[in-house]
Amino acid sequence: MWQQQELALAPRSRGFHLITRDVVDGLPWLREVTTGLLHLQLLHTSASLTVNENADPNVRHDLDAFLRERIPGDLPYFRHTLEGPDDMPAHVCASLLGTQLSLAVRDGGLALGTWQGLWLGEHRDHGGTRRLMATLHGE
Repeated sequence: MWQQQELALAPRSRGFHLITRDVVDGLPWLREVTTGLLHLQLLHTSASLTVNENADPNVRHDLDAFLRERIPGDLPYFRHTLEGPDDMPAHVCASLLGTQLSLAVRDGGLALGTWQGLWLGEHRDHGGTRRLMATLHGE
């Protein structure tokens, strides 16, 4: 079976956000798959996807703080500045963390570890709605 669907993620503030439930709830055909792969592609260049801690929100805070300190918006060599001081750092973060994930699917759900969740990294102050392309291959 092959399925593909675009999901719209509601606008979120700058930082990292758990989106596991958004993805699972948005893909009802996921429940039909016993073995497969789900590929997620974020259709943006100033946000990211990653898998990390799903329990303690301090982990999301700390990663955001770490990135903001290392990639500030006022670096003198940034030339891409027309869209605001948060835009070029957002592109750097998206490139470092990535905009795609491939995840195992097992018995109708994502085969994540106990403490793993899907994160959206919103790297703009006002990123808006984010689109996510989900492609599932499985049986």
